[in-house]
Amino acid sequence: MADLSKKMKRDGALARMQSRVPPGQYVTEKFPVLHYGEVPIYHDVEKDWDLRVWGEIEAPVRFSFAEFRALPTITITTDIHCVTRWSKLDTHWEGVQFKEFLRRIPPLTSSARYVMAHCEHGFTTNVPLDVLLEDDALLAYRYEGEELTPEHGYPLRLLTPRKYFWKSAKWLRGIEFMANDRPGFWERYGYHNNADPWKQERYAEE
Repeated sequence: MADLSKKMKRDGALARMQSRVPPGQYVTEKFPVLHYGEVPIYHDVEKDWDLRVWGEIEAPVRFSFAEFRALPTITITTDIHCVTRWSKLDTHWEGVQFKEFLRRIPPLTSSARYVMAHCEHGFTTNVPLDVLLEDDALLAYRYEGEELTPEHGYPLRLLTPRKYFWKSAKWLRGIEFMANDRPGFWERYGYHNNADPWKQERYAEE
């Protein structure tokens, strides 16, 4: 009976875990490194890095490294899913909640509906503003209690766990608010615009 009880518990735990993994994905404990372009090197991040905000907003604004790091942060636990089919469960991130960030910038115009993330090397990705208003959307700079490594986006990355992970753009330098959607870098090269892991929206033709 004890062995049966243990098996039922294991089976139940496995079923709960599998319910968190979108179709076509496998679970890994590693954190694979995938990106476009070389890893940026900041010799003096406090002087060389800033975050610019423009577009459908009453006035553009710029944050220095120190100004951004002074903003209030939260810590979340979330699952992440890569278009290359790996999923990583119960990851821990710290950063500025996006909807809190909106409180720290001039008001958006009534036509703001989309966001384009602008990153180093000209990389971009587009995300609906509604997605970034979810509680788990962050401007993240710590992972598992440590500063992001350069390979994973130091000093700042977008975090949008509800989308495939390429939407969580690394090395973030600019946020453009838009009235109309337009494709980012990988979207222009055939990746699906919506990127919903649960619908397996990997590529535009699927």
